[in-house]
Amino acid sequence: MLTDNNKIFHRKKILVMFLACTGILLFLFGRLIYLSVWKAEYYSQMATELHERERSIKAARGRILDRNGKVLADNKTVCTVSVIHNQIKDPEQVIKVLCEELDLSEEYVRARVEKYSSMERIRSNVDKALGDRIREYDLEGVKVDEDYKRYYPYSELASKVLGFTGSDNQGIIGLEVIYEEYLQGEPGKILTVTDAAGIEVEAAGERRIEPVAGSDLVISMDMNIQSYATQLAAQAMAAKQADSVSILVMNPQNGEMLAMVNVPEFDLNNPFELPEDMSANLTNEEQQNLLNSIWRNGCINDTYEPGSTFKIITAAAGLEEGVVTPNSTFSCPGFIMVDDRRIRCHKVAGHGSQDFIHATMNSCNPVFITVGLRLGVENYYKYFEQFGLKRKTGIDLPGEAGTIMHRMEDMGNVELATVSFGQSFQITPIQLLTTAASIVNGGNRITPHFGMQTLDEGGNVLETFTYPVTTDIVSDETSAIMREILERVVSEGSGKNGAVEGFSVGGKTATSQTLPRGSGRYIASFVGFAPAEDPQVMALAIVNNPQGTYYGGQVAAPIVRQLFENILPYLGIKEYNQENEQS
Repeated sequence: MLTDNNKIFHRKKILVMFLACTGILLFLFGRLIYLSVWKAEYYSQMATELHERERSIKAARGRILDRNGKVLADNKTVCTVSVIHNQIKDPEQVIKVLCEELDLSEEYVRARVEKYSSMERIRSNVDKALGDRIREYDLEGVKVDEDYKRYYPYSELASKVLGFTGSDNQGIIGLEVIYEEYLQGEPGKILTVTDAAGIEVEAAGERRIEPVAGSDLVISMDMNIQSYATQLAAQAMAAKQADSVSILVMNPQNGEMLAMVNVPEFDLNNPFELPEDMSANLTNEEQQNLLNSIWRNGCINDTYEPGSTFKIITAAAGLEEGVVTPNSTFSCPGFIMVDDRRIRCHKVAGHGSQDFIHATMNSCNPVFITVGLRLGVENYYKYFEQFGLKRKTGIDLPGEAGTIMHRMEDMGNVELATVSFGQSFQITPIQLLTTAASIVNGGNRITPHFGMQTLDEGGNVLETFTYPVTTDIVSDETSAIMREILERVVSEGSGKNGAVEGFSVGGKTATSQTLPRGSGRYIASFVGFAPAEDPQVMALAIVNNPQGTYYGGQVAAPIVRQLFENILPYLGIKEYNQENEQS
């Protein structure tokens, strides 16, 4: 028999168990109320998402516009055709239609139709009319979604500057990749509800999350100037049977690039296609290497020995340091001895006695070597860095190459002598143009660039880009003297083929030999600017390996002259005589 104490203990135990069970039941009931009332929407959304199939919608990529609003890169509506295995009821019909309409092999289509996966893409970038025709078959399990493909209205124009996009609509080279974050937009989604077997629930319909279009990019390029410069480059390449021709056009006051030409260009709408005569018997790796060389922008990706156009830098450094003045006199016997090295002038008989202005007009090597030696290695290196030549220009294009220069401790008199007239080191064309522009614009080292601003779909400005400027790389006085000297080079000296009737033009010619020496391959170039007294436009023309006559003054200077004859009036630059009459 239970004692009174045992009975009391037993009753308490039963009461505790009852209270515990009651507490658990109350907790579970409360939890049920919480989940079914307060969290109902959350779990309903999770259940829906569990049975939703997602298809992405590409966002319209932002357009690229020239400075006048002309569209250089646009979008074309295309379709992506996909299949969903669990929704296909007549696989043979699906295979037959897709093979016929998309011109695909049965093996390719069947493998994707029969594959157990959430979705298989059959083909993207399908013409919209063809996509609409496939949609009209109303084949279960076949999805035709509209998206966008990049389209370039002017095909090859500025191909190595604009760049192009891949199948995913992302930038690969050029401005397309540099400004990807602005251009790409945000993709949308199409969401369809399916049952446990993955079959679409027709009554549930579709949900769409609309894509957000990318921003338009306005660039400094002028399509008219780019087109004309491209025409001149193509004509020069054909006439001189050259390997390539490059033309750069810049506003030297602010670094805005008006044109950048690299002939031969390529078709932006078919960037992966190789000419049949070039692609035969090549491995995939060799084909890709060939494509990379075709896409290469020589104006920024490649370096070269600038030759006599670099005398602009030596002259500016000498004037700034005070080791030479415009009236300094020199004697050129046709050569100069530097240590044990005899370095000749391009005029074998020599130029005789001449002042510095005429030495520049004559592009006399011994005089510029003398200026370089007067500066000395340490001082010359100081100005090399002061002018920004040891840094990249910072242009908004991918893959800019840096200057290849002797280390200061490795430079002796001979190295200094050859650098002084533009040999034994290498820079990019954009570096030469930028440095020359910074010397003649009053001494402000500008940053060359294309990007100006971004716009929304309504044309409203979202962001305006700014670029760094380094002031006082040379004094106003040195800059003015350089403008005067370089105007004399064109009006009376070696650059006279760059003169434009009615306008004051400054400039400098160059003829440099490519490595190895004695190969018989030359680079002819000319850098010019106008008006000479207040530069508003500057251009550099480079002809790589011209056949026959190869001198910069005869091959490259006429290109810039023809360019200026057309674009100076177009840009509203007044003729020299008209300015005099008004003053």
